[in-house]
Amino acid sequence: MTLDVFDGHNDLAWFLREERDYSVEGLNDPAVSPFTTMDQLAAGHVAAQYWSVYVHSSITGAQAVKATWEQIDAVARFVTAYPERLAFARTAAEVTAARREGRVASLMGVEGGQQIDESLAMLRSYARAGARYMTLTWSTTHSWADSATDEPQHGGLSAFGREVVAEMNRIGMIVDLSHVAPSVMHQSLDLSALPVIFSHSCAFGLNPHPRNIPDDVLDRVPGNGGVAMMTFVPSFVSNARREWVEAGEQGTAPEVTVAEVADHCDYVRERIGIDHIGLGGDICGVDELPTGLGDAGQYPNLFAELASRGWSETDLRKLGFDNAMRVLEAHEEAYTRFLGSADDVAAASAGVES
Repeated sequence: MTLDVFDGHNDLAWFLREERDYSVEGLNDPAVSPFTTMDQLAAGHVAAQYWSVYVHSSITGAQAVKATWEQIDAVARFVTAYPERLAFARTAAEVTAARREGRVASLMGVEGGQQIDESLAMLRSYARAGARYMTLTWSTTHSWADSATDEPQHGGLSAFGREVVAEMNRIGMIVDLSHVAPSVMHQSLDLSALPVIFSHSCAFGLNPHPRNIPDDVLDRVPGNGGVAMMTFVPSFVSNARREWVEAGEQGTAPEVTVAEVADHCDYVRERIGIDHIGLGGDICGVDELPTGLGDAGQYPNLFAELASRGWSETDLRKLGFDNAMRVLEAHEEAYTRFLGSADDVAAASAGVES
């Protein structure tokens, strides 16, 4: 059986910035792009991808906005460079059309609320350009939200942070709760009338890494209709790997396997149900991936492992594609209303080609 993937997080654009001076040439050569090539996407049956337009949180203010637009431009450039493989998509309808054509529907996600530079107008401009979610923080606390991996300053969300969540709901931009402090997770679930995602996290109950989702938060996800998207980051997946990192990375790193990623999938399905789990590999965002999940072509290995544990084809389709698509569809009315509103501008003015 062929199982499509709607992946929540891939950092190819940042990889191109850091390693390729934003060149989009040769992206079907694993020597050029070891974790994500066009052929790997096809082998992995990736039907839709949220490309991260990430900016390191050491870049702030106007420079963060500039760098975000450079990331958006990079996605637009590589999508345009491979039109037979990739199709730019903003809406759920466009995802469906691209999937029908056999092209990877290419959406974007902003990975860090500091990238809007405290401007709701900037948030809206990213949404118009095709950024369909925003991760409220990256790894550091910023002026309006606390991060899971930094000292808290706001007790969760500031008053402006609450405005951001409300505006994201209004314009149909998905609230992403990976990276944020548990206080922000809870407050966002209190505030959001639309389903949230965790674009690339694992289960804290299996591995108590601060980037993972605590059980009391997981338990609230079904009530919101959201999706927890399991990631492949080794120290988030494996307790032994986390402990090795925390101890200073001395000696040989403990191996992390596809079976351990499957353990997180099992845990979340059993705790909150099959309708609230997805995949967000964080491919290109780390230097090493689990054995058996080493690039964008290896999702079938995870599906095979889960099938061997008794997951049905229906379950696997929900994990791989359907649940992520349902969340996007839940935002369709608000997003299309926003795009058609009087304050909208043409997507072309943002430098993005469809």
